[in-house]
Amino acid sequence: MTAGPTCTSSRSSYTDLSDSSLSLRLRLGPGIVLPPTMSRRAPKGEYIETDTGNKVARRAVLVGTQNIMLGGKTVIQPEVMIRGDLSRTAPSSSSSSSGNASAPASNTAVAIGRYCFLARGALLRPPGRMYKGSFTYMPLRMGDHVFVGQGTVVQAATVGNHVQIGKACTIGEFAIVKDYVKILDGTVVPPNMVIPSFSVVAGQPARVVGEIPEGGHDEFELRDLYKTVGNNPQPPAS
Repeated sequence: MTAGPTCTSSRSSYTDLSDSSLSLRLRLGPGIVLPPTMSRRAPKGEYIETDTGNKVARRAVLVGTQNIMLGGKTVIQPEVMIRGDLSRTAPSSSSSSSGNASAPASNTAVAIGRYCFLARGALLRPPGRMYKGSFTYMPLRMGDHVFVGQGTVVQAATVGNHVQIGKACTIGEFAIVKDYVKILDGTVVPPNMVIPSFSVVAGQPARVVGEIPEGGHDEFELRDLYKTVGNNPQPPAS
């Protein structure tokens, strides 16, 4: 049995991630020891739990961790893969013309908000395209309270807040998923598709099949689900 590879980036590479990057430094196998400044206690159990509340499974695979940004209190289950190594290669000065001050830094490949849940076997992979005559990857941005189901592949440009993506889905390159969207199991979202807020989506290819009803927003909150996972899980709320 071999230990998972470790990351060799310097601590200064993790300033955007704060202490949440600590768990990403592993890639994430047995025998990994966190720097003492990164955690108040020795890692135990299946998950590394960070000071900002991220819970990262030891058997998750995060590549290019210096380009992955977590907002806090996010769960990353075993066998999840995040491709932070697929970062933007275009000159950073070109990004300043977009006028989007809220966008992640040009070297951020994957930015994930708070209270997100990546289920077992999910893959987050930044989208890529030709840009000024060469191929480059663009950031994948994910908001707060996003659930990504088991075995789902996400290559979207943007996933909004309070989004549920079922299992075995494919979210195509540069798709845009707005807030309060539910994507049913097995859905294939084509590249560049824009899914409006409060939509229920299904099919191959995906189409809008319904709307989120009034009063149906509570199911998008992931705080309770977050508490049920980790080395000291709590029972589900009744």
